[in-house]
Amino acid sequence: MRIFFSLFFLAFPFLLFSQVNSAKEIDYNSKYNSSDSIKKKKAPEATYDMYQIISLDRDTTYIDTTQSIRKEHSFNYLRKDNFGLLSFSNEGQTYNTLQYGLNGFSPYPGFGFTAKQFNFSKAEHIRYANVATPVTELYFKTTIVRGQSTDVYFAINTSPRLNFSIAYRALRSEGRYINHEARTGNFRFTSSYNTKDGRYVANAHYVAQKVQNEENGGISKSSDFESGDPDFDNRARLGVYFEDAMSLLKGKRFFVDQTFRINPKKGGNNLYVTEQFNYEDIYFDYTQQTVPSYVGGLQVNRFGKSFATSGINDKTTYNKMYNKVGLVYENTTLGAFTFFADDFRSNYFYNNILYFDTETVPNLLSQTINSIGGQYNYRKDKWNGKFSYSKSITDQNLSNLDASAVYDFNEDNQVSFRYQNMNKLPNNNFNLLQSSYKSYNWSNDFVNEKINAISVNADTQWGKLSLQLNSIKDHLYFADVTTDIQRNDSLQQFISPSQYGKVIRYVSLKASKEFVFGKWALDNTLLFQKVDQSDPILNVPEFVTRNTFYFSDYIIDKKLFLQIGLELNYFTSYYSNGYNPLIGEFFTQNKVKIGNYPNLDFFINAKIQRTRIYLKAEHFNSMFSENNYFSAPDYPYRDFLIRFGLVWNFFN
Repeated sequence: MRIFFSLFFLAFPFLLFSQVNSAKEIDYNSKYNSSDSIKKKKAPEATYDMYQIISLDRDTTYIDTTQSIRKEHSFNYLRKDNFGLLSFSNEGQTYNTLQYGLNGFSPYPGFGFTAKQFNFSKAEHIRYANVATPVTELYFKTTIVRGQSTDVYFAINTSPRLNFSIAYRALRSEGRYINHEARTGNFRFTSSYNTKDGRYVANAHYVAQKVQNEENGGISKSSDFESGDPDFDNRARLGVYFEDAMSLLKGKRFFVDQTFRINPKKGGNNLYVTEQFNYEDIYFDYTQQTVPSYVGGLQVNRFGKSFATSGINDKTTYNKMYNKVGLVYENTTLGAFTFFADDFRSNYFYNNILYFDTETVPNLLSQTINSIGGQYNYRKDKWNGKFSYSKSITDQNLSNLDASAVYDFNEDNQVSFRYQNMNKLPNNNFNLLQSSYKSYNWSNDFVNEKINAISVNADTQWGKLSLQLNSIKDHLYFADVTTDIQRNDSLQQFISPSQYGKVIRYVSLKASKEFVFGKWALDNTLLFQKVDQSDPILNVPEFVTRNTFYFSDYIIDKKLFLQIGLELNYFTSYYSNGYNPLIGEFFTQNKVKIGNYPNLDFFINAKIQRTRIYLKAEHFNSMFSENNYFSAPDYPYRDFLIRFGLVWNFFN
């Protein structure tokens, strides 16, 4: 079935392209298919601004087929610049977060299991197409040992007012360590429609996605890896905690966002009705066939005693339904005033209620949250501003104030400001968890987190600068509560949710600048971070850098654009968060530091017409450096690897 769908996605665009346009249709072959030997009557040509990608907030970009260093940085599993994230050894596994500022804030309670959601698309991540003709993009990249990573995207318009897109992203990567294979799949279908007079506009999407990871719990003896012993160059010889554990995060979502203008014709004063609907169904499943596990002949109960002697299957299920209705008054001089009300309902549940001697762990966490609020948008000349405030009218005491402003000096220089004040509800897995492992069952009633966040960004012709200031009170986190005897003698790991009642202050300064010397360039991104806290709860490296030195030029009669470069990634040592596969979360620990090692990549990129080709030797300095590179405690970073990939765009 997977092969069938893959062939369908590849063949369907070509079948469409093979159809002959009628005389009334615009002929784009003269620009995009110059190799077509059939001469046709010259017709209006499509321009790049007729191929639009639109976000939920109506921000518009265009399909870009150029090759730049920005494209190099985003040619990865996540399809975006992952500066501030540290990948695990296998593609498709999780990421450790080096830059705390990457964590977005939402006042609503989330499902949890956040370590598994880096490749899990949220509603605000989905983009909608508005294209003049059918468009296809093919992404391919090799993975670790055996497997491949692909992303196939196809967009079409049946009329100028009705657009569809369908896409599927898939990955299989075996990895070099025992029981570390990753398989993921993300299906996306979008539709956007507007009436001829623009009175009604609707965007909708359906998403079905899964992240399936074999979980080995990390290597059981880090000294074997760090020793540099050639016997362990074959990473499959390194002992791991689990040889048959697996996690699966799977979900689907149906989403609609629509707007209707009440007055028939648009004028200086307009009145709109808006509605947004979001239904999502997710579950997280951790399975482990062998209990206990064995490490070097020693019987190990890594997560403590278990109710089951074999065949652990811990499944957590969650669904939510969100409705938001609003009334918008728009004045071309004053801006837009919105008043809205929303309804959030969620169920987070297990099959059974658990009764212990000292506590009872329920099987259901059900929440209904109703909020009201307002929003003001202003866009005129060089100013673009937004102010919104919402507050729950039910018992949860949820609130969110969000104010932002952007000023454009010109096309090359822009300054933006944002302030958030939020009363955030805890994610569900902080308050309720059930597991076959006795120590991983809890029922809590944590208070809301209080978050103040200020960010200032300057995007100029001289470089980019970003300042972020956060103040967090009642911060929720997962803590390592393992004793030294449990850790050292029994090789156990116990993690528990915790709340820090004091204030944590975080500040970061990020600077980006590219220096160009003819055909040579040096692209730099630097991040400085500092945390003010009474106890080591929020741990980040103080300095993170990425520096790329590369050469660019056209060759072969300017038919091929070539980039050759060297990239350095580095961060200072710090007490990195650990990873626990049972709960799918990172946790705070203060026993092991990672970092202070350079990561060097060598790359060759090329562009021929609308095909971009990538070849990279990743972490080549690991061949002659010490084995001191880790993504998290017990989880080494990836070794030297040569990878190949391409992105291919088709326009009809």
